[in-house]
Amino acid sequence: MMQRLLPHPLLTVLLTLIWLLLSNSIALGQLVLGMLLGWAIPFFALPFWPDKVKVHKPLTLLKFTYILLHDIVEANFIVAARILGNPAKLRPAFIVVPIDLDSDFAMSILANTTCLTPGSLSALLAPDRKSILVHAMDVEDEEAFIRTIKTRYEQPLKEIFEE
Repeated sequence: MMQRLLPHPLLTVLLTLIWLLLSNSIALGQLVLGMLLGWAIPFFALPFWPDKVKVHKPLTLLKFTYILLHDIVEANFIVAARILGNPAKLRPAFIVVPIDLDSDFAMSILANTTCLTPGSLSALLAPDRKSILVHAMDVEDEEAFIRTIKTRYEQPLKEIFEE
């Protein structure tokens, strides 16, 4: 019964927090509106979610979130420095990154993660779902780039959503 009334509790809390950050207020009215939106969006989107998302390691999720936020901030400075420095020295590349994820949700999070970190974006998921094509603004070593994505993002996502 509780699952029918609150289909995605974690998402409800996350959406409520996002609303409070966007409204820049913790007034009671904003909190109530945030909670209402946090409940309604997952409730009405339920038919579009094929599987219930299970977080197997919440602490790993927190660590992943911290790492991602850190990487976003750091990448912004790096991209700005490279663009303002000498853009002619940039080495853009499309790189095929093999992935070992089974969960569609985890694959989606990985693709979005590469888009959130400035200087890279995921361009294509292979039809066999075993690799993604990533464009990077400046790549010195392709193997190191692949290793970074696999260890920093893919492995934690596998632990969080698949184990």
